[in-house]
Amino acid sequence: MLCASITTMEDVPLPLANSDEQVCIYPPCENAGRRMEAPAALRLWHLTSLDAPTVAVVWALAFARAGGIRLPLWVSALQALGAWTVYVGDRLLDARSGLRRGAGHTLRERHFFHWRNRYVLAPLAACAAAAAATMIVFLMPIAIGERNALLGAAALVYFSGVHAPGRRKWQPLPKELLVGVLFTAGCALPTLTRLRMLGAGWTELASLLGAAAVFAALAWLNCYAIERWESGTSAGTIAPWKAAAVLAIVSLCLGVLLAWKGDVRIAVLMATASAGAMLLALLDKERARLTPVALRAAADLALLTPLVWLLR
Repeated sequence: MLCASITTMEDVPLPLANSDEQVCIYPPCENAGRRMEAPAALRLWHLTSLDAPTVAVVWALAFARAGGIRLPLWVSALQALGAWTVYVGDRLLDARSGLRRGAGHTLRERHFFHWRNRYVLAPLAACAAAAAATMIVFLMPIAIGERNALLGAAALVYFSGVHAPGRRKWQPLPKELLVGVLFTAGCALPTLTRLRMLGAGWTELASLLGAAAVFAALAWLNCYAIERWESGTSAGTIAPWKAAAVLAIVSLCLGVLLAWKGDVRIAVLMATASAGAMLLALLDKERARLTPVALRAAADLALLTPLVWLLR
C-alpha cells in the first residue's frame, strides 16, 4: 500500500522549497529578499533531521552530569538512533500525507527535502531502527528496559495518533506539549533510572525532576514558537518571546535557589535552560531577519546551551 502511494506521488509537482509560497508564511514578506540564510552546514544539520538526535544526546548527557553519573556510550548511541528514526519517519509521513491531500503549501523545506531523498533516508532510518533494537535487546538491562518500555509505548501511541487517518479527532493535549514531555522524558529517564537503581529516593531526585520539568517547558516553547512562526498564527495566543521571557526568569530564579542550597550542578543546568529560553525570545523578536530554514535551525541550535557546560 505504501509503495503504491509512493508511486502515485511521482507525478505530483513539488513546490519549490524557497518559493514565495514558502517564504511568505513568515511575515513581513517584503523583506524576504534581504533575509539571512543559514550556513550550509547548519542547513544540512536541520534538513537531514540531525538536529533532534543532537539535542537529545546533549540533554541526556547534561542530566547525567547534573545527577553525578556517567552514561554508557551505547545509551547516547541509542538515543541518537531512536530520535533520528522517529523524526525522519515523522517528516516522511507528513510529506506523503500533505502531497496526497493536495496540501503541499502546508509543507516546509524539510518535508520536501525528505520526500526528494526518501529512497535514501527511508532505508537508512530502517537500519538505524534495527541497530537501536539490537542495542535494546543485547545491551539494555532488563530492569531499565521495563521502565523504558512505558515511555516507548507512550511515544508509539502518540505517533500512531498523530499519523492516523483521523488524527485531528485525537488530540487530548496540544501536540507541542506532548512532544516536549516525551522528548524530555527520553533524555532524563536514563539518569533517573540509574540513580534509582543506586538507591536514591524520589525526594533526593526532586531537584533533577524539577530541572526535567523546566527542560520540558523549553522543548514545548521550541515547538510552540516554530508552530507560530510557520503558521503565522497570532490571534488569541501568547507571543513566544513573552513565554520565553517568563521561562527564562523562572529557570534563573530556580537556579539561584538551588545554588544557595548547595545543589550547584542542577543550578548550572537550570541556567543553561534559562539561556536557551532567552535565545528563543531573541529569535522571536528578530524572526523577520531570517529565512524560514535559518529560523528553524537557529531555534533548534538554541536548545544546545547545555553543551557549553558539558565542554568545560
